[in-house]
Amino acid sequence: MEEAEAGLMHQFPFLLPQNRAKTVYEGFITAQGRDFHLRILLPEDLQLKNARLLCSWQLKTVLTGYHQIVQQRMQHSPDLVNFMMELKTVLEVALKNKQELHEPLPPPEFYSSLIEEIGTLGWDKLVYADPCFSTIKLKAEDASGREHLITLKLKMKYPAESPDCFVDFPVSFSVSWTPKMPSILPYVTLSDSPSNVNKSDFVVLPFESSIMSIHSQFVAALESLKAFWDVMDEIDEKTWVLEPEKPTRSATARRIALGNNASINIEIDPRHPTMLPDCCFLGADHVVKPLGIKLSRNIHLWDPENSLLQNLKDVLEIDFPARAILDKSDFSVDCGICYAYQLDGAIPDQVCDNPQCGQPFHQICLYEWLRGLLTSRQSFNIMFGECPYCSKPITLKMSGRKP
Repeated sequence: MEEAEAGLMHQFPFLLPQNRAKTVYEGFITAQGRDFHLRILLPEDLQLKNARLLCSWQLKTVLTGYHQIVQQRMQHSPDLVNFMMELKTVLEVALKNKQELHEPLPPPEFYSSLIEEIGTLGWDKLVYADPCFSTIKLKAEDASGREHLITLKLKMKYPAESPDCFVDFPVSFSVSWTPKMPSILPYVTLSDSPSNVNKSDFVVLPFESSIMSIHSQFVAALESLKAFWDVMDEIDEKTWVLEPEKPTRSATARRIALGNNASINIEIDPRHPTMLPDCCFLGADHVVKPLGIKLSRNIHLWDPENSLLQNLKDVLEIDFPARAILDKSDFSVDCGICYAYQLDGAIPDQVCDNPQCGQPFHQICLYEWLRGLLTSRQSFNIMFGECPYCSKPITLKMSGRKP
């Protein structure tokens, strides 16, 4: 009981008991920086299911339409602290919804200007627009025929203020934007007086920024990334990509199957996609060590004029097996500890070095297993122990992210 009272005092310091029996509480609840007066009447047994909530007219107005929800929360809350937390959550939602409901609409010029700009750009490039035209999506194709989308969040002051732009790019995308000014401005000098100004002194200034200018910048950015996406598409089409399972256009890494429960993880520079990427081999030592030696020995053969995939083949002296060629059981092997293939998005990437075993494990599963064995030992970020399957020595080098 004392803990509940202390919790109530800590969470809601402005709600105080009004009698010794503590059946009456009165005070304030705060939400979104506003204070609302309320009074709670509890029965003698202090059970909330029989309690009454008395609200000020301000609180009652905000909670219009939420009375049944508040009543349900009161019926099912175990104590006053929990009910007050629930009430605060409902109150914050109600306030947020009322703010959105009463937000002023943009002026008519906002819509007329927007419709005119979309018409100039071409309605065929509009993919989506919400009812208020505050969010629109436009499409464009790169030189290889891939379709890309850009989402624009328009503000009430548009076009005086730049929209927020969202794209699926591997690099940052910033828009150059010049706020629109009135289309006709007087061209005068400081020495001119109003009587000296006539219609011939007015000049028409071109509008520099619009949806069309954003779309043009979007298309230009697409062309600058064409070579990167060509490289990624070739990898996705001609190899078995293990991760990511459904790569986005912003993804710069690929984990590619090599067979024999081995794989290579590559991180590609979007600005220089044909240069040697960062490579990390995953698998049993007797499989991946020879590949590392070949990479070091043949690195001079790397030719930026060739495709990245062809360079990897030449340097590693291998042919990447396609998914159709590899038997599912050759790589899609469940973890030998949790018996699952995917665990929190990760697939088994730790393999027993014993050629007669070769059982794969998730890093976190093997880590927990080895940590529970008295015979295991750890040196910095490397753990040494026995394979759960063949009992031969196994080594786990933990990545930067803690399992």
